[in-house]
Amino acid sequence: MKGVETKKELSPEQREELLKALKARFEKNMNRHKGLEWGELKAKLEANAEKLWSLNEMERTGGEPDVVGHDNKTGECIFFDCSAESPNGRRSVCYDRNGQESRKEHKPENNAIDMATAMGIELLTEEQYRELQKLGNFDTKTSSWVKAPADIRKLGGPLFGDRRFGHVFVYHNGAQSYYSARAFRGPLRV
Repeated sequence: MKGVETKKELSPEQREELLKALKARFEKNMNRHKGLEWGELKAKLEANAEKLWSLNEMERTGGEPDVVGHDNKTGECIFFDCSAESPNGRRSVCYDRNGQESRKEHKPENNAIDMATAMGIELLTEEQYRELQKLGNFDTKTSSWVKAPADIRKLGGPLFGDRRFGHVFVYHNGAQSYYSARAFRGPLRV
């Protein structure tokens, strides 16, 4: 028996509710996306049901996605999770499946890499995390897993970041670690 394919499309009601939330956040935080117009962004979103579904997953899990940039080469708008603290609906997860499976006891139900993939996103890179932190004070009480470069992950260590003492820190932790105040943030290009 084949696995059940999940349809990555929102109902008209879900779509309208998400667009309303995104518009309100867009208008409230114009400093994050100077020069962009909501009408243009809304048209891009409405033309891409799967990306809209991913944004809904980001929203549903507490990420509060918002536009943080525009790629002039591709014309894409770049969304990041912009919740003040690490998204609540994604906390208490190991970094990846290897970390999750290496736990002898108290295994969490999921891991950041698999959750992000299921949502249609990835984890922010260290560079993206630092760019996000230029837009405000994020993760002052929590922390977020950051996509580890392959060479670092191969040696056993994933990365996470937070803001403490007025500075952004990125450091390492065991992939099997998980904390009630650590989740992950993701980017999405539309």
